[in-house]
Amino acid sequence: MKTCYFPLFWDLQHHVIQNDELIRLTVVVFTQSDAYVLVRSMVDYPWVSVSGFGAHIKSTRKHLIIQKKTSTEQYPLEDISHLLVVGGHTIHSATISQLVRNGVYITFFDSGGTPVGTIRPFSADNGEESSEHQRSLPRQRYAIRIAQASIKSRLFAIERIQESRQSSLFYEGELDLLHKSLDELEYLIKLDEIRRLHKLSSDMYYEILSRSLPPELGFRRRTLRPQADPVNAMLSFGYAMLFGNCTVAVIGALLNPDVGLLHEGKGGLVYDLIEPLKAGTVDPIVLNMAGGSLTDSDFELTNDRCMLSDTLISAMIKSFYTANISDRVNEQVYNFSRALVTGTDFKILY
Repeated sequence: MKTCYFPLFWDLQHHVIQNDELIRLTVVVFTQSDAYVLVRSMVDYPWVSVSGFGAHIKSTRKHLIIQKKTSTEQYPLEDISHLLVVGGHTIHSATISQLVRNGVYITFFDSGGTPVGTIRPFSADNGEESSEHQRSLPRQRYAIRIAQASIKSRLFAIERIQESRQSSLFYEGELDLLHKSLDELEYLIKLDEIRRLHKLSSDMYYEILSRSLPPELGFRRRTLRPQADPVNAMLSFGYAMLFGNCTVAVIGALLNPDVGLLHEGKGGLVYDLIEPLKAGTVDPIVLNMAGGSLTDSDFELTNDRCMLSDTLISAMIKSFYTANISDRVNEQVYNFSRALVTGTDFKILY
């Protein structure tokens, strides 16, 4: 997957500050000899992510220091449990020792968000405790909650589209069927039944969405790879960005990404957590582009697949980060982690 990172800009004290982090936090800004020092007085999540390329990662006795081209950021060590290094950066061996002594995990990812390896404190848990907690959860109850949140998010998405078009997208009986599916989920016992109904409602959602787009784009339903139309290709690319961001946050929270609830197999938990977010994050970006600014130069159709242009990919990445989608991903992961640790209800964002 081609990955780029676009900065978010703050206008503080009449200075424009760049921040290409996957995780964005409140900052206090000080000017020091033409350099910007960003001091994190608190950390919203117990993990810190360094993304992109070229940062220098250092530390003092009390702070983690991330030095970039135009700024320097400081995080209190006492507030950090996990450092996530995404892409190519320089980290001092003394910093690794200092972090590990303070009980901080360090995980490295390639530029696409795929985990490469973890350095953990000598006496620390190897992750089995979190995995066991995840496995001990009532899967049926959690799977129902995730499937219900997904249907609700898609109903809201269709409602927003209809309001903007001032016309209905539903064929007769479709809206009632989606609401019936939402109610029926509550009474299902077997995971296979929950997954079947979840897939049925998902397939219906994409067919309804197709009616809001120009028919010449060839989008009729959600298809598996390789995609033969630009809308499916854009959805897949957007969901891949969502998956990569969520994988980084899940590992940052010391969760096992492969122990899912509604979904099984590799990345099961990641798929669980992003499923309710798709309709309100990636889908509006794709629909806006596909319904308005998309041109023939933005994609190329071959006999068996559709390839997106670099220009379109860059525009999607920019829209993804401008919309602060990673903030919602981080909050979703944090909510699940808190529910796991405290035994409270999982507040699902959608």
